[in-house]
Amino acid sequence: MAALGPDARNMVNDKNKGIVMLSEFRAFIARGNVMDLAVGVIIGAAFGAIVKSLTDDIIMPLVGAVFGNIDFSDRYIVLSGAVVEGAPLEAARQVGANVLAVGSFISVLINFLILAFIIFLMVRYVNKLTSKLAKEEEAAAPAGPTEIELLIEIRDALKK
Repeated sequence: MAALGPDARNMVNDKNKGIVMLSEFRAFIARGNVMDLAVGVIIGAAFGAIVKSLTDDIIMPLVGAVFGNIDFSDRYIVLSGAVVEGAPLEAARQVGANVLAVGSFISVLINFLILAFIIFLMVRYVNKLTSKLAKEEEAAAPAGPTEIELLIEIRDALKK
C-alpha cells in the first residue's frame, strides 16, 4: 500500500475536521437555548414591525400635528447638491443630493426608545417573578438541623 503524500493527508484531515465541526454544530443547534433564541428573534422581528407601524402611523403624525402638520419622514438637511424646495427625501436622493435625513433618524430613534422601554418592562417583570419564586422556594424548604446540632450528633455518635 502506497504512503499518502502530504496533500492527501491534509485532505483527509480537513474532511475529518469538517465532520467533527458538523457534528458539533448539530449538537449546538439541538440545544434548547438555541431554539428559544430562534423563536425570540422571529417574535422580535414581528414585534419590531408593530413598533415601526406604531411610530410611523400613529406617533409621528401626532408629533407632526403638534408641530404644524410637519411630515417628519421627509425632513432633511441638504449638505450639497441642487434640490427643489419642499421636495420629498427620496426625490432629493434621486437627484444625487447629499442630505442628512433628520426625520428618518428621529423616527428610528423613537422606534428604538419604544422597543428599549418595552424590553425593560419585560426584563423587570421577569426579574420580579424570578425573585418571588425564589422567595417561595426558600420559604417552602424545610429547615434542617443547624451546624451545631449536626456537630452534637456526631460527638454523641462517637462517644457510643
